[in-house]
Amino acid sequence: MESQLITFYSSLQPRAQTKIPSEPHHTWPRTVHHRRIRAVASISHSTCFFQQDHIPILGWDTTHVKSKNGTVDLMGGDEEEPEEVELSKRKGTVSSAVALIIGTSIGSGILALPKKASPAGLVPSSISMIVCWAFLVIEALLLVEVNVNLMRRRMRRKEPDEELDVISIRTMAKETLGEWGGTFATLTYVFLGYTSMVAYCSKSGEILFHLINLPEPLLNFLFTLVFATLISVGGTLATDRVNQWLTTSMIGLLLAIEVLAMVLGGWSGFGGSADWGRVPSTIPVMIFSLVYHDIMPVICALLGGDLKSIKSSILIGSVIPLLALLVWDAITLSLSSHYSGSVSDPVDLLLRVRWDGVPFMVEAFSLLAVGTSLIGTLLGFSEFFKEQLKNYVMSEAPLKWSSKHAIELSGLRNWWGRKRIGLMSMVMVVAPSLLVSITVPDAFSAATDIAGGYCMTMLYGILPPAMAWAMQRRELNEEAISSSRPALVGVGLFACGIVMEQFLQDILSYYR
Repeated sequence: MESQLITFYSSLQPRAQTKIPSEPHHTWPRTVHHRRIRAVASISHSTCFFQQDHIPILGWDTTHVKSKNGTVDLMGGDEEEPEEVELSKRKGTVSSAVALIIGTSIGSGILALPKKASPAGLVPSSISMIVCWAFLVIEALLLVEVNVNLMRRRMRRKEPDEELDVISIRTMAKETLGEWGGTFATLTYVFLGYTSMVAYCSKSGEILFHLINLPEPLLNFLFTLVFATLISVGGTLATDRVNQWLTTSMIGLLLAIEVLAMVLGGWSGFGGSADWGRVPSTIPVMIFSLVYHDIMPVICALLGGDLKSIKSSILIGSVIPLLALLVWDAITLSLSSHYSGSVSDPVDLLLRVRWDGVPFMVEAFSLLAVGTSLIGTLLGFSEFFKEQLKNYVMSEAPLKWSSKHAIELSGLRNWWGRKRIGLMSMVMVVAPSLLVSITVPDAFSAATDIAGGYCMTMLYGILPPAMAWAMQRRELNEEAISSSRPALVGVGLFACGIVMEQFLQDILSYYR
């Protein structure tokens, strides 16, 4: 069965009747600070609702919990039995979600990892990578728990003819932590989006320069323009097919490179130097290489709020990049031990070896890795700006057309009416990113450190446990949440430690 990627701009219009309960007494603020995100109507008119069964993630059931006064419904208030809501079938499949997670995870970070991990050694960097993976999985599950709970709450409040939203990170923070949470998430997410885009644009030009003898700024522009046009104009089906094809090709090339490198002498075992003191400097790029949390709201909508399927997608989609990174790290570091002192970046060695076809395969893999990550970032970041632009565009008065030009311009007007928000948001994402990547030399290395060490860690490391804590505090009693709070505190402190370590390293490097 053909899997279809319904990202933020998939049309979510109801096809089944929905029983809407009476307005309950909410313990959360009644005002929902979230503008609805309409999908491109011409692409899909399918429904994406949420399944009734609920699977707790960290040991606490966030749908119904016993309190002193009876059953507490997180999405509605104090009710003995919530009214039944008929939900339509989900739109996407687990395979679509897994492909999107893999494509978003395996990106330009995998190209920066060997150079950063080389001083620490193979064993310390491998263990650190596994720890970072486990940390990010917990954070992703927390994001999903909060997102799906808010979706269920809105599902009970929506009108029969009202579209169902994709809830952004900003809205999640605002509804759980208040205004300050929404502001913090907004600023951090914008900074993260631009640093990630700068890294991808910069690296794409560098890779293409080795294949096509054209100026890097021009190659940056052309490469980014191709994917921006695909998302803005091509639509859901085209983006889904291209993304899955690129992801499959990328994984195939990576496996081929790793097998050939091991067969032709790129593997020397687990020996070599081990410096645990150099591990902290590798953490930001590891997080940058493994993170996929910006598409968690997309995955929740794609799988219709089915927590079982979402959890399976997260585990499968995150394990595959982890294994690929571990093998990639082992091969590149083993190869660099054979040629120590000649080349600082182990990936450059793969481009210089005289193994038939391997250098070209490395170039192609690098380009695919950047391309798949660029798709995920463009989707999430452009949709963030769609959410903000909706306030202004929807409030504009409709354009007045004279009868003389009505027939001539009706097609253009309809096309612009459907695409204008998406095109405007895409320009807001692409233009500043290209400008920085073209004007700032060696922007790739600096962007990965900033994105992984600060932005991603704060947004996807500190914020999720804070949101989960606030949600539990408002809706659950102390006895029910006592078992989950140690986990929330643990991952929160781990994230804070990463940020502080990166800050100290930057301060020390500045004064050296």
